[in-house]
Amino acid sequence: MNEPRVLASHGHLHHLHHAVLNLIPLFILHKIYFSLGELLLESVFLSVDPYMRPYSKRDMKEGDVMIGTQVARIVESKNPAFAVGTFVVANRGWRTHFISDGKDLNLLPASWPESLPKSLALGTVGMPGLTAYVGLFEICKMKPGETVLVNAAAGAVGSVVGQLAKIGGCKVVGCAGSDSKVAYLKNIGFDEAFNYKTVASLDEALRKASPDGYDCFFDNVGGEFASIAINHMKKFGRIAVCGAISQYNDSVPQKGPYIQIPMIFNELSMKGFIVSSWHNHREEGVKALLKWVLEGKLKYHEQVTERFENMPAAFIGMLKGENLGKAVVKV
Repeated sequence: MNEPRVLASHGHLHHLHHAVLNLIPLFILHKIYFSLGELLLESVFLSVDPYMRPYSKRDMKEGDVMIGTQVARIVESKNPAFAVGTFVVANRGWRTHFISDGKDLNLLPASWPESLPKSLALGTVGMPGLTAYVGLFEICKMKPGETVLVNAAAGAVGSVVGQLAKIGGCKVVGCAGSDSKVAYLKNIGFDEAFNYKTVASLDEALRKASPDGYDCFFDNVGGEFASIAINHMKKFGRIAVCGAISQYNDSVPQKGPYIQIPMIFNELSMKGFIVSSWHNHREEGVKALLKWVLEGKLKYHEQVTERFENMPAAFIGMLKGENLGKAVVKV
């Protein structure tokens, strides 16, 4: 393959041809790049997520290493706090190997069973799961008996949102973009689910799924869906604005209806959030998510693409909605 892979040390990027990198023994890399306290890691799983699209458009230029997270294995270490063979979660972008001083690494929980895929640390028990956790428990503050609406419900975040809402004693309505995804939502416990691409009227589909309206709305999509859904919120309803995937590829901004009237009359609360700002909830969130997965209360599905060079295809496919559950790349 001709694609470059990337090594990083102290922020300086060393672009090495794929074939060349594979010919360099690790002990030579160790001698060339290592300092005391550092460690060499190889990515095992890499994540592709919707947020990468708007952030890369806003913050990156051609030639930059694409942003993103990975599950990585420590292959060499000069840091006594990290043993060789240990698996960690890092935020070092689309690269197969990198060097770290350990300060930017998160160890997988000690209770992580060997039988559980480590890729889940990028999905249900990782950033997407934590996003669902924070959005429901901290932003929406859902209560037992309430009705929760989530769009893009068969994706990495939405599928966890619906299941956490069910664990919390709520009625859950979800929408997705294919009949097979709708069937999946019903299989994992959603009370109501519909294909937004085939319903005659989104407004009527939302009304039919919950005639009394919605207490909480977890919005991953934005655009037209959010503009219609806001009119179905109950008095004092809460909206967690997590994403706007319907708008990420727009070259001309969408023009939507004004939201002030339903916001005022129903005294709604709407809050946008970025999960990294809630890092103080990470430990408790990961612990709870892992517990629910091991108890069988929180189910997961992964769309796994093989090989590093297929990262772009996996990313584009995810943005097109081709994935069911979490999209990851196995290096």
